[in-house]
Amino acid sequence: MCRPAAVIIFLVVTCATPQFAAAQSTNCDTTGKVLHTRDVMDRFYLWYDRMPAVDAARFDSPEAYLEAVRYRPIDNSFSWITSRESYEALFRSSQSVGIGISTVVQGGELRVRQVFPGSAGADAGLSRGDRIVEINRHAVATLIASGQIDSAFSEGAEVDLAFITIAGTSRTAHIVKGPYTIPTLSHTRVYTAFGRRVGYIFFRNFVEPSVEALDAAFATLGAERIDDLVLDLRYNGGGLVNIAQHLASYIGGVRTEGQIFGEYFHNDKQVALNRILRFERKPAVAPFDRLIVITTRASASASELVINALRPFMPVIVIGDRTYGKPVGQGVFTFCDKALAPVAFVLRNANGEGDFFEGFAPTCAAADDLNFQIGDPNEASLKEALAFAGTGACTPRPAGTQQTADRARTERVEGWQSVVNAY
Repeated sequence: MCRPAAVIIFLVVTCATPQFAAAQSTNCDTTGKVLHTRDVMDRFYLWYDRMPAVDAARFDSPEAYLEAVRYRPIDNSFSWITSRESYEALFRSSQSVGIGISTVVQGGELRVRQVFPGSAGADAGLSRGDRIVEINRHAVATLIASGQIDSAFSEGAEVDLAFITIAGTSRTAHIVKGPYTIPTLSHTRVYTAFGRRVGYIFFRNFVEPSVEALDAAFATLGAERIDDLVLDLRYNGGGLVNIAQHLASYIGGVRTEGQIFGEYFHNDKQVALNRILRFERKPAVAPFDRLIVITTRASASASELVINALRPFMPVIVIGDRTYGKPVGQGVFTFCDKALAPVAFVLRNANGEGDFFEGFAPTCAAADDLNFQIGDPNEASLKEALAFAGTGACTPRPAGTQQTADRARTERVEGWQSVVNAY
C-alpha cells in the first residue's frame, strides 16, 4: 500500500520500499527517540560516514543529537526535526500555527513581506511593507543587533507588537497565535509587456494542495494564449519533489515530455533507491521558449530543482536575487511525535548538474520592493521580469551604478523555518 512513510524530499511522497522504510521506534521516551534518530542517520544520511562518533545515550533530545552529528559545514541546517503535527499540517493542508506573517530585515528594519488571509496577523491589521519596531516591548533594533530577531516570534502563545504601517501610522497589537492557511498559489494574471502577453503565477510552496492549484492556474493561462511565463518563487522554500515535477512538466510541455527531470543519488547503503524521474505529459498551455523566474535568498530546494531541471531544455532567466543554494534532498521519517528529515540524496538534472550550493545567480538583479504589493507591475522584481519578457534584456542602469539586488539580509533562514517561511 502506498503511504507517505519515508518521504523523499524536497519531500516526495512515495511508496516505501523495504530498503527505504525505516523500522518504527517502539520506545517513545527520550532515549528511544534519540536512538531511533541515530539509526535513521546511520542508514540514510547522505554523509553518514562523515558523522562524528558520539554516545547517543548522553543526549537529552533527538534535536540535540542531530546538531552534534550533522556534517558541517555543508549541512549546517539542511537536516531538521520538527513536530509530526507541524510537518503533516504543512504538507497535507498547507497550514501552520503562529502569527501568519513572513518578515525580512532590510536596511536595519524588520519589514513585513507577507500576511496570510485569516491569520492572527491579518486580524491585527498587518500588511506587506509595514515596519515592526517592537516585539514584546523589546526594540527590534536591539533584537537585530543581539542576533535574537529570528527567535523573537517563537516564544509563547501571544505576542505584543508595535509597528508602523506603510502609510506611516504608528499602531500596536496584542496577537494570540493561531492556525492559518498559507495559500499555495495566488495572483494568476496576464500582463501585456511590449506587445507580448505575459502570464504570471505567484507560487508559495510545493505541498499536496498545490496540484489542484497548479492545474487551475495553467488551465486559466492556457485559455489566455500567453507568450511568456513569469513564475514568482521569491518566498518559496521548497516542498515535495513530485509537485516540482508536476510544475516543471507544465512549463516544459511537449519539448520535455518523457525527458529526464532528475536522477537520484543516495549513499552507498541505499543505492537501490537511485532512480530517474521523467517529465510528465500535461495539457498544452503554450510553447514557451524560455522561463522567467523571480527569486530571493528565500527561494530554495524544490524551487531551485525546477530551475535546474528545466535548464537543459530551455533558457531559464532568473530575476531578483541569488537563490538559497540547496541542491540536496531529504527523506522524512515520522516516529512518535517527531518528523526527522535528514539529507538523503542529491538530485541531478539531465546534464548531470546539481551542485548549486551557492544558489543560482540572477540574470537581472532586482529588489524585492516592499513598497508595492505582490503582483503590482510597478514592484521592482516583477517590473524587471516584464521588461525582460518584452525586450529580452536587463534594464540598463545609469552609468557608474551597479546592477545589484537589494541586499535585504544575506544570512539564510534555516532548518524547518526555511520550508515554512512564516511565523
